[in-house]
Amino acid sequence: MATDSSSPHRLSAEQARRVAVRAQLLDAPARRRGLDVLEVVRALTMVQVDLTARVAPSAELVLWSRLGGGLDRDELPARCEDQRLVEISMRLLHHDDVALHRAEMAVWPDPALHDPYEHAAWEWALDNGGCRADVLERLRADGPLPATALPDTCVRPWGSSGWSNGKNVDKLLQVLATRGEVAVAGREGRTRLWDLAERVYTDDPLPPVEVALHERGIRRLAALGVARARSAKVPGPDPDHVGEVGEPAVVEGVRGRWRVDPAQLAALEEPFEPRVALLSPLDRLVFDRKRMVELFAFDYQLEMYKPQAQRRWGYYALPVLVGDRLLGKVDATADRRAGALVVHAVHEDEPFGAETRAAVRSEIEDLAGWLGLEPVLPG
Repeated sequence: MATDSSSPHRLSAEQARRVAVRAQLLDAPARRRGLDVLEVVRALTMVQVDLTARVAPSAELVLWSRLGGGLDRDELPARCEDQRLVEISMRLLHHDDVALHRAEMAVWPDPALHDPYEHAAWEWALDNGGCRADVLERLRADGPLPATALPDTCVRPWGSSGWSNGKNVDKLLQVLATRGEVAVAGREGRTRLWDLAERVYTDDPLPPVEVALHERGIRRLAALGVARARSAKVPGPDPDHVGEVGEPAVVEGVRGRWRVDPAQLAALEEPFEPRVALLSPLDRLVFDRKRMVELFAFDYQLEMYKPQAQRRWGYYALPVLVGDRLLGKVDATADRRAGALVVHAVHEDEPFGAETRAAVRSEIEDLAGWLGLEPVLPG
């Protein structure tokens, strides 16, 4: 690897994969560290909220992948209820990181920072100033409340050819949340409960937005290990790119330049201890599909939106991490009525050895036990 800071570090494909796996707490030593839910979320910077429960909601699967069957299933909802974890734009964030996001909310939408569609969304909200005032007043009097309990007095409907067409209140709440005026105070089942942001967020001092964005880039790179300075934008409060933080790097066999976390560069001198892990389809290791292909050469799509006849791996197949490689998928369904975790298939992209096959089975059994179900495996 390069030692001159003006030239990029040269990483082999294997080194780049190991950097990514270690940063995501998916190597064997991370499992032994005895981390708790708050520590994992802080290290990952966020955990995506998705309530699809074919196996378990994604946030729960992400935590189980790191912590294993010893994870108390009540801990995640408890940390959300006591606001130690805060939901922002369908992501759970550690409460200590909220100020870094509120700093951007305070200037949103900024001409230098935000896209034209965000400015258009704010203009739409301003055109519906009466509804905005009505929603805030209702929350002030009676919050937390679901969106269905809030008045729709919009004079200019939200127009969309997609799922948000005509959902004026839902869209207004999204805009006001981005602005830092309202926030998710909790959930009632699957339904978000909204309140005034001042009653949800702690009143911590806010850093200047430039400082906040830089710190978020540093934290994001620490969580990803290796990332592009710029990448395609993904929904939510954080992209998958990091700006010019960290150190420059090139990866063997991959075009372009990357940024790499200095702490992970130092860790490359240490032996890599692999483990087998089953991942959520929305796990940060695989969520950026372009990065996944570039670093891991892994062929994968979440197929729940495809017709059954077009699925290759299953409705909600779990990627299989073996050491520093993604080598398969587990197609499973949690049949709670039958008390079973039914494994329909284990897809091996490359033939598993006996040791890997046994480790995958052990992870399936651990997942089933954590869910309170009996594993039912094919064959």
